[in-house]
Amino acid sequence: MSLRFSDADFQDAWMELDTPRLEGGWELFTETMGVQIHRLYDQETGLYEYKVFGVLSTCTPELCADVYMDLEYRKKWDGYVKELYEKDFDGQMAIYWEVKYPFPLSNRDYVYIRERRDLDVDGRKIWVILARSSPETPCPERSNVLRVKDYKQSVAMETDGGSGTKVFMNYFDNPGGNIPTWLVNWAAKSGVPGFLKDMQNACSKYKTYCDKK
Repeated sequence: MSLRFSDADFQDAWMELDTPRLEGGWELFTETMGVQIHRLYDQETGLYEYKVFGVLSTCTPELCADVYMDLEYRKKWDGYVKELYEKDFDGQMAIYWEVKYPFPLSNRDYVYIRERRDLDVDGRKIWVILARSSPETPCPERSNVLRVKDYKQSVAMETDGGSGTKVFMNYFDNPGGNIPTWLVNWAAKSGVPGFLKDMQNACSKYKTYCDKK
């Protein structure tokens, strides 16, 4: 399987900044902090796929992209990270990420690939980051940690015309195990706004972090 994302994958992501594709069962889930979260029910898993549209008012898209890509910095501001690094797994570059889950649930881990492209679309600067789980990467599973094998995320960002960022995110994550679907869906409702708030806060402190390195 190719580790690369296609040009069409990147185009699909940034085009939703202009024209959100919400036909075929998507419903408005919640609206908070100037951000709309839509969801689509997945019959097979009983879980939802999410699309997020909105504006992060206090940070530029380039800064958001830099913060989003910086794994070392992520460990500083994301309290759910237990382990996070990128390495070469027998010739395949991938990211390993272990996420803390509250007792009595087991932690989850991810092995995924990602790619960032800074695009020029008819004079518009658009930053796109794509990620997906990479089951083909030879990274052994650990005891007492559940491997998430079905994960995807795409993020597209451009200026809002001022000092903020217009953002689109598409997200699906199947944590597996015996977690009630209502709990997973509740976590998404509270977790996405919480993540965006943390992200904006992290952006505001990024220059200080970089200056100290």
